[in-house]
Parts: sequence; structure tokens; C-alpha cells
Amino acid sequence: MEWFSSSAYWLSRLVFQRSLAAVYLVAFVAAALQFRALIGERGMLPVPAFVQRVPFRSAPSVFHLRYSDRLFAACAWSGALLSAAVLAGAADAVPLWAAMLFWLLLWALYLSIVNVGQTWYGFGWESLLLETGFLAVFLGNDEVAPPVVLLWLLRWVLFRVEFGAGLIKLRGDPCWRDLTCLYYHHETQPMPGPLSWFFHHLPKPLHRVEVAANHFVQLVVPVALFTPQPVASVAGALVICTQLWLVLSGNFAWLNWLTIVLAVSSLDGSLVAAEPSLPGPPLWYETLVIAVTVVVLVLSVRPARNLFSHQQRMNTTYEPLHLVNSYGAFGSITRVRREVVIEGTAEKEITPETVWLAYEFHGKPGDVRRLPRQFAPYHLRLDWLLWFVALSPSYGYSWFSGFIERLLVNDRDTVRLLRHNPFPGDPPAFVRASLWRYRFTTWQELRATGAWWHREAPREFLPPTTLR
Repeated sequence: MEWFSSSAYWLSRLVFQRSLAAVYLVAFVAAALQFRALIGERGMLPVPAFVQRVPFRSAPSVFHLRYSDRLFAACAWSGALLSAAVLAGAADAVPLWAAMLFWLLLWALYLSIVNVGQTWYGFGWESLLLETGFLAVFLGNDEVAPPVVLLWLLRWVLFRVEFGAGLIKLRGDPCWRDLTCLYYHHETQPMPGPLSWFFHHLPKPLHRVEVAANHFVQLVVPVALFTPQPVASVAGALVICTQLWLVLSGNFAWLNWLTIVLAVSSLDGSLVAAEPSLPGPPLWYETLVIAVTVVVLVLSVRPARNLFSHQQRMNTTYEPLHLVNSYGAFGSITRVRREVVIEGTAEKEITPETVWLAYEFHGKPGDVRRLPRQFAPYHLRLDWLLWFVALSPSYGYSWFSGFIERLLVNDRDTVRLLRHNPFPGDPPAFVRASLWRYRFTTWQELRATGAWWHREAPREFLPPTTLR
């Protein structure tokens, strides 16, 4: 039926689905490679302990039925293989019902992981992937034209992501209103990228232009997503350009990439390619899509109210299936970067002459001469949480002591999360942590020292600690 579906969006659906499968692939691979130290049976926040105190109805997950590290690895790698298959076009090579089952399985597997992931999975882009992935279940494949109502729901997700982030900024830190937040943000963001140093040193008037452009794209452009074509396509293209700018300037896991994927769904593919002749939807499919639409609209009431609330909340999930959520980021900006530097020593007695060797992380700044690397869309969960711990020790209350404990025994799974373990043989006798102030060097300092960072004013964060 013409009112229900439109072949004009076949290309947008194709790119959207393949790109979403790529994001799923990254998410499942990250889960498979990191889970043992974080939430495994001997992890810092083990899943078995979590499922004993949290009922299934509060956090639906296959791991409530049974948990083992082997089962978790099987689920994560199965999700990665299925994602790769969908990315290669498997969902378009099977009947409609089977394609929907592929997407439903991806969503259910990742939901099972997120719902037992605890602090390590408490990021807004986890819920965003689940919400987007749930809608993708009903988007169809090459057997039917894309259902228009699902495309509108994807725009509604994108609207909440962008508009919510814009509102939280206006209601939050004054530097967003006086256009000065980017004087600091490129330097103090959770995980700078290889170009962040250069972005930080852009002229201050250009930083103000960046902030003003951000306000326009997040507060004005999202409204245009609901206008007729080609205006909606222009709005989607502007969102994509802004997100690519953010990709270049930092590491935000798959948040920016998933936002780009959502923006693709608003583009009118008929503007660049001829529409194929796709069959109309079967009645059962049409009925199911309409039912899902009604459910999503009902669940959208609370997130919509949140947008216009003076107590607007960022990255909030309202029900355990993560079907419709609230989003937002960087309502406040830190002016000073602090880093937790963790060191160990093999010496059995601590003296003023004790030699301390630093642990190095993949993404978190440490060695001042090391240029930050690009890791996004891959998510370094430990590195991200350590940034939060530097803001307040309360962020590490549930896991930081367990992390130190594992360093003191050279736990294999934990040290695999590090870039450099200074004690590859015997474990250290003591481990300590200090809080340093970091800032990007100037052009002159970089030429003179070869260092990208300058650090100073250390203070004790964790005194020398031993298993004894």
C-alpha cells in the first residue's frame, strides 16, 4: 500500500541496515574481548553476583537462566558473526520473516549483555543501539518496500538524540550560552583523539563558531527532519557533517557513528538512484509494524516530557527493554583535565628512593610524549571509567579496588586491557595511584620537548597498597 511503504527509501534502508550491522559488529567484538576482566566470573563486577540480587523482570537477560564465561563468549562471538553476515547481505538473501529474526536475535543478544553489564555498560550509546536495533527488526528487507512509519520513528530517535543534547547544553553549563565551551572541551573530553591537540589550538573565534553551529544543528535542524523532501534530506546531511566533525575531534565509541546511521534513514535515496519496483507488504507484516508503532508512541510520552522538563535527564532508560530512551551529552564541561596515574613497584619496602613504574592504557592519556590514538567506534570501557574516576572517586566505588587487586596479582584478563604492563613477570609488591593535572602543550612546548601533554601538581589518590 502506498500510504504504508515507499520504494524511494530503498537505498537509505540498505545503507542504514548495513551500517547498523557494522556498529553491532564492533559492539559485540568489544564485549567479547573485554568482558572477562570486567563482568566475568572472576571480574571486577561479576555477572553471577549481579543476577543473584537483580530479578529478571528488572534486567531481562539470557544470563539469568545460566551464566558462565564460556556462554558469554559464545553469545558475544555469535552476535559478531551474525552482524558480519547481515553486513554482507545475509538478511536480504532470506525470506522477510527470517530477516526479521536475524535482527531480533542481534537485539536480544545485545540486550542480554547490556542488562548485566552494570557500570561498564552505563553509557547512552548502549541504549541508543538497542532502541535503533529494535526498530531495525521491523524495517524489512528486499522483499518489501521500506515502511514509511518506521522511517519516521527512526527520525524521532534522531530528533531526541540531537534536540535532547542541544537542550541539556542550554540548560547546563554557562559556557554553552556564551559560546566558550570549546576553549576547554577538546582538551578535557573523556578520550582525546589524534587530532584533538590541533582542534584545541584552533583560534578562539573559530571555537565560538563551532559552538554556535552546534546549537543550530542540535536545536533547529532536528525540526526539519519532519518536513517534506528534500528539506529532510538536507537536515540529515547537516547532522552527518556535524557528526563527522566530532569523529575527527575525539573518541566517543560508536555514538557519533550510530547518529550518522540514524541520519542516513532520513535521506531520500531516489535523489541519487532510481527506485526499484518492490512488492507491497503482506498483511501480517503490515499489522505487526502498525502494532509496534503504537507501542513506541505510547512509550515515547515520558521521553518527550523529559525534553521539556526543567529537570531534564540525560541518557535515561524508562523500561528494561531500552525501547524508547532519553539522550544528551556534556551538559557541563570540565575546565581542568585530571588523570589517575597508576604505578607499581617491585620493592618490598617503600622509601623516598623507591622506583615506581607506570601502567599505560590504550586510550587514556599517560605518557606525555604519546599522541592520543583513534579508537572509536571501538569502546575502551576501562579507559572511559577511569576518566570518570578522576572527576570523582565515587564513580569507582564498586570496582576500582578490585582493579588494583587484580594488578597486584598480574591477573591475565585485566592486564590484557592495558597497553603496557611494567611487570610482565612477577607482579608488583605495591601499587599506588596519583591524580595529575594534564593539559595540552603549546606549539612552542611541542617543538622543544616533543611532548603532546604537560602534567603537574600530583596529589595522592590511592596510597601504596599491597595484598598484605
